[in-house]
Amino acid sequence: MKTLLPLLLLLCPWLCLASPMADMVVVHKSSYSLALMKDGKVLTRFWIALGPAPYGPKLREGDQRTPEGRYLLDYKKADSAFYKAIHISYPNDTDLAKARSRGFSPGGRIMIHGQRNGFNPKVQPSNWTNGCIALLNADMDKLWRAIAPGTPIVIYP
Repeated sequence: MKTLLPLLLLLCPWLCLASPMADMVVVHKSSYSLALMKDGKVLTRFWIALGPAPYGPKLREGDQRTPEGRYLLDYKKADSAFYKAIHISYPNDTDLAKARSRGFSPGGRIMIHGQRNGFNPKVQPSNWTNGCIALLNADMDKLWRAIAPGTPIVIYP
């Protein structure tokens, strides 16, 4: 027990700096914001970039819109064409039904990701993705550490 206490005291600064894990991610497309939530409170908020057609829900593949609704962040992808990526579980059953009723493919591979590999600006341009949600790489690192696969995400207009 005597050897455990000094070890804990050495680890305390690192433990105090650890970020709490988010239990939900909330995106507001209209204000270009992504919030990490814990127990209904905002832990931190990030500015995001979307696609060139940011308004309205995603209706079909190639419309360059970001989906709206409730999804899961279902897996992390470290070897992406972008600086880290976290997959959003789009399309859900409702998205599939809407797209099929119009005769379209709903699309897929919607991610939250950092900047294109080899590009790390201090400020990112607006509306440059194909419907994904983009963060600066430093912000992506924070998000990456703060969520686990299975974390819910709600995307509002």
